[in-house]
Amino acid sequence: MEKNAQKRNNINLFGKGQQPMIFAHGFGCDQNMWRFVTPAFEDTHRIVLMDHVGSGHSDHAAYDFEKYNSLTGYAQDLIEVCEELQLQDVIAVAHSVSCMIAVLAAAARPELFDKLILIGPSPCYINDQDYFGGFDPKDIEELITTLESNYLGWSSYITPVIIGNPEKPEFSEELNRSFCTMNPEIAKHFAKVTFGGDNRADLAKVRTDSLIIQCHPDVIAPVEVGQFVHKNIRNSSFVQLNTSGHCPHLTAPELVISSIKNYLYA
Repeated sequence: MEKNAQKRNNINLFGKGQQPMIFAHGFGCDQNMWRFVTPAFEDTHRIVLMDHVGSGHSDHAAYDFEKYNSLTGYAQDLIEVCEELQLQDVIAVAHSVSCMIAVLAAAARPELFDKLILIGPSPCYINDQDYFGGFDPKDIEELITTLESNYLGWSSYITPVIIGNPEKPEFSEELNRSFCTMNPEIAKHFAKVTFGGDNRADLAKVRTDSLIIQCHPDVIAPVEVGQFVHKNIRNSSFVQLNTSGHCPHLTAPELVISSIKNYLYA
């Protein structure tokens, strides 16, 4: 394997500990979104920050529409980062769509991962018979149509919904700016892959100990979805934070930090 994952995914390394914690961001975000959480683990872990290709300061020229036509391409990137950095016993902290990326990586290469911390996971956003994903098929079709025709307008509308904390507009504005810095064609493609995917069957393939962190209410990943993930990942724990929205690492980082620490050190 050619050693280019660090540049491709804009890897940043720091921390005084030995065990690596790799942080993977959600759709439209970048590694800066973890800035309120990582300081709590710098003294005890080796922090690994990354940007998915097409996001943040990653190598946007490396974006391959065929490779990234499913989350498997991103999971392969995560695996390659671990291999290139020779990481072992990795704690993968993932938000939103990165939760399923981490699930796919851990299912494919379980020996690399010690634990998964999944914040706001959703294996499928679309309601399907007795499965509640939070969105009807028509909702997703309209979402895709809107972002295709007016990506900037869509991002302005959806970011306050994602943050879910109207009393903290600064985070909605930050997320909107992050959305707007993405190449629109890449953003549209990533959104289709994110909201149109179905990784429910992959949950049962995970053998890695996992923590599901859930907010309520969370319009993007409702509590029923988090409970579904918990039920279908064999060695998992579930915690519901006393906060709303889909980005608690921004809006309530102290709750995220305490939940992770309670899980790791209990």
